[in-house]
Amino acid sequence: MEQNLNVKKVPRRILGTLLSALSAGVVPRAGAPYIAIGRLDEVEALTTSLSRVADGEGSCKFIIGRYGSGKSFLIQLARGYALDKGFLTADCDLSPERKLSASGGAGLATYRELMKNLACKTQPDGGALPVIISRWFSQIRDSLTDEGMDVDSAAFDEAFGKRILQTVRALESDVGGFDFAIVMREYYNAYRAEDDLKMSACLRWFRGEYNTRTEARQALEIRSISIINDDNWYDHLKLITAFARLVGYAGLCIFIDECVNLFKISNRLSRENNYEKILAMFNDTMQGRAPGLMIVFGGTPQFLEDNRRGLFSYEALRSRLSDGRFGGEGLRSIMSPVLRLKRLSDSELLALVIRLTALHGEYHGYTPTVSEEQMILFLTDSLSRAGADTMVTPREIIRDYVTLLDLLLTNPEKGFAEIFGGMAHSTADPNQAQDVPAENTPVPSPGAKITMEDLEF
Repeated sequence: MEQNLNVKKVPRRILGTLLSALSAGVVPRAGAPYIAIGRLDEVEALTTSLSRVADGEGSCKFIIGRYGSGKSFLIQLARGYALDKGFLTADCDLSPERKLSASGGAGLATYRELMKNLACKTQPDGGALPVIISRWFSQIRDSLTDEGMDVDSAAFDEAFGKRILQTVRALESDVGGFDFAIVMREYYNAYRAEDDLKMSACLRWFRGEYNTRTEARQALEIRSISIINDDNWYDHLKLITAFARLVGYAGLCIFIDECVNLFKISNRLSRENNYEKILAMFNDTMQGRAPGLMIVFGGTPQFLEDNRRGLFSYEALRSRLSDGRFGGEGLRSIMSPVLRLKRLSDSELLALVIRLTALHGEYHGYTPTVSEEQMILFLTDSLSRAGADTMVTPREIIRDYVTLLDLLLTNPEKGFAEIFGGMAHSTADPNQAQDVPAENTPVPSPGAKITMEDLEF
């Protein structure tokens, strides 16, 4: 098999961030498509859902896999696809401070994080709300200009205001829509008056940054206005979705990762309140009550399947998310709301290692000297160590291999055999061995050797 290190050239800024993230064992926010290997079924499931959501449906998916199996990577990959398809995206990681349902601001903290990371194709790194509104205003201005109206005329200003009102009035019947429309009108008035302070105050309201109604009333100069809080933040996400569709976007995709933090909540009532919020989100999207909204959760098998503390401990969710009578036995359906990640095949892992070698050489400006046989030796060692069937993940392999390439580059006097032989190979935390591999996932037995035929791709 001839080694091919030719890959699509990556912008240097993205490539540097990509390699730094991979060497640290974290998922890059940019550049994921450049190292996307395998996961074709999962990608097809997510892109199919995106197409349906763009047509006005809703969707809810659960990406389930062990730590380091590629959940977060797949989420970032899907986020990139969504942006390319004209969606707005928002993503966040749950934590003890960020939950779906909680008092004391933990639910609102999740909303704030999502709004901070709100992105569009022209603003993929987050903070896109003012860009989205500005794009909408530009569309209205261009439309009126095409109709022959003079930009400097009073009739133009009147028509512009009417177009704004026509759009936001469509939201007034939704929960929280009246306040949303009022603040959007205030934003438009501040935009016309070039009042940056007032525009900033309106953006703070949309982002849920006011802690009290009094604070919001004083900043916005509106006598009666509610605020976004722990109880209504999800309703406002649905408003953002409806607004996005009205101003020309395909919809809103929300990616919520590290859901295992809900599994870790010790208080049963608090944990079940969070699961009840997931149930509401699932029902809204799957029953068509949230057109244009796609929600993707990422979590471990325990978060889903544990009958005492996981989603399956909540009967309403267990009955919706379990495989059913005809599931299991190696059968998979991309239509299912649950996507269980299997281990990448040996050939896919080799393709990934070859890709990483090429990218490392491109970024550092050298020709990699690692041969194909040495790559196979590295993978054989990684996949045949004791415990590899339960502990070695793509994250472990990528981190080890990028470290190996770094050592070869910075120690040119030493060869592959010398560095590889003395390298302290990382292993997963044994305490994480409770994460059971996906059913029917093929793993090599200890001492197994990878052959050229096994790795043909």
